[in-house]
Amino acid sequence: MESIDTLIRAGWIIPVVPQGRLLKDAALAIHKGRIVAVGEREEVQRRFQAKETVDLPDHALIPGLINAHTHAAMSLLRGVADDLPLAEWLNEHIWPRELRWVDEDFVRTGTRLALAEMLRSGVTCFSDMYFYPDRTAQVVREVGMRAVLGLIFVDFPTPWARSPEEYLAKNRAVYRDWPPDEQITWMLAPHAPYSVSDAMFGKVADLAAEWGLKVHLHLHETQTEIEESLDRFRQRPLARIQRLGLLDRRLVAVHMVHLQPAEIEQVAEAGCGVVHCPESNLKLASGFCPVAKLKDAGITVALGTDGPASNNNLDMLGEMRSAALLAKGVAGDPKVLAAEEVLAMATIEAARVLGLEAKIGSLEPGKWADLVAIDLSVPEALPVYQPVSQIVYAAGRHQVTDVWVGGRRLLASRRLTSLDWPALRLDVAAWQARLV
Repeated sequence: MESIDTLIRAGWIIPVVPQGRLLKDAALAIHKGRIVAVGEREEVQRRFQAKETVDLPDHALIPGLINAHTHAAMSLLRGVADDLPLAEWLNEHIWPRELRWVDEDFVRTGTRLALAEMLRSGVTCFSDMYFYPDRTAQVVREVGMRAVLGLIFVDFPTPWARSPEEYLAKNRAVYRDWPPDEQITWMLAPHAPYSVSDAMFGKVADLAAEWGLKVHLHLHETQTEIEESLDRFRQRPLARIQRLGLLDRRLVAVHMVHLQPAEIEQVAEAGCGVVHCPESNLKLASGFCPVAKLKDAGITVALGTDGPASNNNLDMLGEMRSAALLAKGVAGDPKVLAAEEVLAMATIEAARVLGLEAKIGSLEPGKWADLVAIDLSVPEALPVYQPVSQIVYAAGRHQVTDVWVGGRRLLASRRLTSLDWPALRLDVAAWQARLV
């Protein structure tokens, strides 16, 4: 028998790839942080001798969820300004507070709070866009999660940088001092067409070519954004992005709510990925992303929560349910975005959009052991006829009991193992007193 680190025996294992595969009374073997086997319990047990065996007979084991768009540190601003349109929310409440309060400690504390929430929601990897990305990277490495972090660019002074030259210099320094590894991947993150000039977009395009990085961008989020672009540039935002050389396979376009049929074709031809954030779009009344049309065009669509100040949570299980229901209502078709498709959007499709599909996003031998165990024995989940449907349409994040990232157990029976929650709670309370 081959010696391994961990053997997990579960009631169900949902590998996601291939889509539709479901293993009952199954087992998964982990060694040196990677999956070495997935299959029927008896077959896997015959092959391996494990140092640790974990029995989860009432649980479904799925790939770690990937939150493809967040502003994690903004968890400290959760609930500070609700029930407002996007422009008013940003200009009158969020940006003034950020200018006054955001610093390295704000980002450290806010990111720790976000990671605690995400782990307890089954998220093992997230894509982030915020100031002080080096501090976010530090927290990610400390906690043991996985992240794709954005090097942010905006056209006005912020706590992170005061001028275009400073944004460029600081981002170059971060990329030099925090080289990518198996935990941290970098993207370029120009905020949005309304907050980034042509000149700055040009610098981003140059860096994307120089470093071979993807570009993470809010795009076509609101009708107001499009009208302002027509007034200022005589072009819709997507046409402007194409003119500036950024509409290609490197682009990760977030929101994409207001799209014309020809624009959907452009996006499909360019091969860029889209991140759908249904709950944030609903809360800010931004509109409805035409997810079914995007997928029909062959566009890869991932799911994200957006920031915890505009959602107001980082709950990917809730986001999956919202995405499925909203897509059916928008399309007028109950067959649109079936449960298995939605789970794929939160796992393997998100990995593809972020360029990580060879490493994470499904339970396959050779990939990192990023796993989530969901208890399906609770009253809210019974009876279980179709585990995937139960997870998408009925499960809540309180059912997430255990989470592994690279084979390391970061949530054990709902207990965070790499974060000091009592100390973090005190830090959050201190920040709340200041922000009020």
